[in-house]
Parts: sequence; C-alpha cells; structure tokens
Amino acid sequence: MGMTDGVDRAACQAAGMDANRLEALVGFLDRTYLATGKLPHMQLLLSRDERPLVAVTRGAARATGEPLRDDALFRIASMTKPVTSVAFMMLVESGRVALDTPVTDVIPEFADLRVGQANRARPKRAMLMIDLLRHTSGLTYGLQRQTPIDARYRKLGLDEFQQKRTSDQFVADLSTLPLEFSPGDRWNYSVSTDVLGVVVERLSGMDLETVFRTRIFDPLAMVDTTFVLPDDKADRMTDAWRLDEAGGLAIADIGARSGWRRTGRFLSGGGGLVSSAADYHRFARMLLRGGELDGVRLLAAETVEQMRSNQLPGGGDLSTMSSAMFSEADYQDVGFGLGFAMGMESQEYYWGGVFSTYFWIDPLARLIGIFMTQHLPSSTYPVRAELRVGVAGAVLRR
Repeated sequence: MGMTDGVDRAACQAAGMDANRLEALVGFLDRTYLATGKLPHMQLLLSRDERPLVAVTRGAARATGEPLRDDALFRIASMTKPVTSVAFMMLVESGRVALDTPVTDVIPEFADLRVGQANRARPKRAMLMIDLLRHTSGLTYGLQRQTPIDARYRKLGLDEFQQKRTSDQFVADLSTLPLEFSPGDRWNYSVSTDVLGVVVERLSGMDLETVFRTRIFDPLAMVDTTFVLPDDKADRMTDAWRLDEAGGLAIADIGARSGWRRTGRFLSGGGGLVSSAADYHRFARMLLRGGELDGVRLLAAETVEQMRSNQLPGGGDLSTMSSAMFSEADYQDVGFGLGFAMGMESQEYYWGGVFSTYFWIDPLARLIGIFMTQHLPSSTYPVRAELRVGVAGAVLRR
C-alpha cells in the first residue's frame, strides 16, 4: 500500500468513517505536536477493512531538516514483542512447546532462580512460558527504577538497546539476579519477551533474525523489518530524539550513523527491530484477519483469538495486578494477552515502543492504526490515547 498525505474522503465514506473528524484529528496532531516542536515528525496510517483511510507523513526525519519520507524506517522497540510472540505461538502450533511448558525445559540456566532482594526464597511455582508472554514471570526492567533488583539490571545493562552479548550470555547474566516476585503473582513489564526470543532461537535452532525473516517477514512481504539496518537503507532511517532536562529535544541516535547498523548486538526479542509503517501494517493485517494474509497463514484463527484475549491470572486487569512503574499501556480495565495489552470492554489490542511508536487493532470495527515517530520516552505525551479517542469518534457505523 502506497503512502500519500492526508485523509481519503471517498474511502472514508465507503468505510463508514467521518472524514471531517479524521481531518480534525490530523490537524490537532499537527498543531499540538509538530508545530510546537514537541515531536520531530509523525507518520499515521489508518485503515478499515484493510483499506487505507488516512496516510499522513509530516515533519523532519533528521535534525538537519530533511523531510520525513513515506518509506522512512523507525526503531520500533517494544513493538518487536508481538512479533516474537507470534513466532513463539507458531512453535506452539507445531507442537514444539506449550504455554504451560516450564521455562527451565529450554532455559536450564533459570533452574536455581530465587525471589526477592535477599536472593534466598524459592519461587512458589515454576516459571511457565505463558508467564513470559504475559509478563507475569517475576522478571523486570532496569528502567522501572523502583527496586534494588531494577538497579542491578541497570548495572548489567540488561535492557540496553546496544548490548554486546550473545543470547546465551544474556540468559547467563540474567540468571544471576533474583526475581521480583514468584511467577504468576503479579504483572511487571520486563525483559520477559527477550527471554522468549531466546526460547524461540533454541527451539528453532536459528538466530532470531533468521527465524523472523524466514517464518514471518518473507511470508508477509515485510521487506524493511530487520534487527540490523543495512547500509543501502541507511538514508531512510530517521534520527531519534529524547526529552532533555529543559523539556526540549536532543538527539538520541543519528539515523545515518545509527547503532542499529552495528552487527554483533544481542537480538532483542523485546525491543530490537527496525520497521516501517507499511511493513507493520501488513503484520497488523495478518492479526486482524486471524493469522492469514494474502493466502499465507502463519497462525490459526483460534490462536490469534487466544493471543488477543485477557490471559492475566483470575481474569484481573493491570490496575489490580501491576507492580510496574513503566509500561506501554494504561492500567484500568486493561488486560494482557499473549504479546500485547487489550481493552477488556473495547476488545482493542495494542502496544507501543519507547520511542513513541504505537499500533492498535479494533477487531470489532475492523480498524488498524499505526503511528510512527521517534521520541524518547513514550510516556511524555498522551498522543496514543488522543489517537484512539479521535479515531473511535470518527466511526459512523460498526
């Protein structure tokens, strides 16, 4: 699908969407985030029944002022997690592993994990694969900055983007640290999906780039999604910015010299991919269609339905189960499936990345939204909620 710039009024009418409201939403984003310099650029792709309704490309891709290209490449960070989760569920369907398989069956390095800062108590039960998918494993992120265990993650650099570790080294280092809680007791956003990526590698006998390329990206014609940015695509890579202490923007990673061009990095199943709006839309279309796209089936429809259904213990939501300071979701009436959050009433499922990228799928209204920008951290502005509310308000018929 080609990217243009604006709202397709004819397509909106055919799809039962209010074009005026969508144009108002784009105008709001322009005024609030681009004109004020809060965000350097944005790309918004919205479709209904897989037909494009909105395709907007605005702002500067680089600090030097080059305009954002339709085919720009973005660091999608934690939007990698749904891809890793799909790869794992493909292994479940092939009979290689199950949701209730103990993680130690594949990661024996975790056999002696303890719970709590004192690193003495044994977990009340084994960590299962489902705990990795739904973040109930007891693992954490250094970026949570809540506990002494978080601090030990930061000291080892376990959630840094440019780790010079092999997958085996990552697991070995992680196994020296205690869990925050016994698996299943609480929800905590964590390196769980990085561990899941190592599980996928060990079960498939291939590195994660090869697994994703052969089993997901090539079959879905996702031609621009990768862990390592190739030299011939470096001119399409945006700069990434971060919020500085004065509330302005400072460069976090220069696209032309991006750390994502370096080989020999840990292939992070939790946050390592570079992608484009068009590519991720194809991935989202596969999910919306129940695991199939253009005649290629990756997952059974029942598996996708399971992934987008709340899997938290006891049917709880994040507000009752979460101990995380940071995640890519709100908490009230939000459940968590196998790889992404889901609205317990709306049934929408979604996730984002720390550079403020975001996607959501509404299976009832058959809507897909992809929002790309490069601003760290993602918690700075309420743009995600504004997007979903604005789009939901433009639905004329469900």
